[in-house]
Amino acid sequence: MSLVSTEDRGPVRHVVLNRPEKRNAMNQALLVELSGALRAATNDTSVHCVVLRGEGPVFSAGVDLGELMSFANDPDVLRPFRNVFLDCANLCETMPKPVVCEIHGACFGGALEVALGCDLRVAAEGSKLGLPEVKFGIIPDVGGSSRLPAVVGLGRAKELIMTARTIDAAEAERIGLFNRVAAPEELEQATQTLVDELLANSHVAVGRAKRVMDASARPALAQTLELEVSVQEYCVAAMRESAREAEGAAEAEGAAAETETVAAG
Repeated sequence: MSLVSTEDRGPVRHVVLNRPEKRNAMNQALLVELSGALRAATNDTSVHCVVLRGEGPVFSAGVDLGELMSFANDPDVLRPFRNVFLDCANLCETMPKPVVCEIHGACFGGALEVALGCDLRVAAEGSKLGLPEVKFGIIPDVGGSSRLPAVVGLGRAKELIMTARTIDAAEAERIGLFNRVAAPEELEQATQTLVDELLANSHVAVGRAKRVMDASARPALAQTLELEVSVQEYCVAAMRESAREAEGAAEAEGAAAETETVAAG
């Protein structure tokens, strides 16, 4: 079964995360398929707008933590994994046509970073979202640290990333992270209404206006994206060193206890 499906509705292509049994957690296989689907939509001149959404109870719970942890002791794998993740967000941002992200249920971590690469976000009431990475000693490194400030402002971005707190759809709309919020049963229609407003205009002009605005809002994006991964590698190295120190301390404590036991005997 494909982990990403597509559906054309006239000039609109729906790209759908299709791993509902895993809450659309983004593993490498899903990301490769998503990248391919987004690249195909970019190159198809009959597609004038893209809608990114997810099957099942949530849009996406974020990165597949099980797969990510299996890479933890192999730093040579982390950067390629991050690159395929980042490719998805970059494709959403750079294609010369609007990309609307339809969010329901939950959108955390890497999933929110991909959503930030989209142009517009429509969400169901009650949806939860956040960037929890600093809880685990890492940072949002697939565009979240670079793109969120441009969307909600530097102060709000710092608060969301540095506290790692979860917010709901209503707050996300209030701070400009979501463009529109609708009742869950009205989400599909709310997305379609926005898409219709986009399609009512020249698709060439809409796509080029997008490119100009993105260039203005994020003039140093390439540099900050590279900085993200450099900082991430530093954080991962620091965690490894802390783990080694903790292990060494535990071994020393165990040896000392054993010595005391022998001496007492």
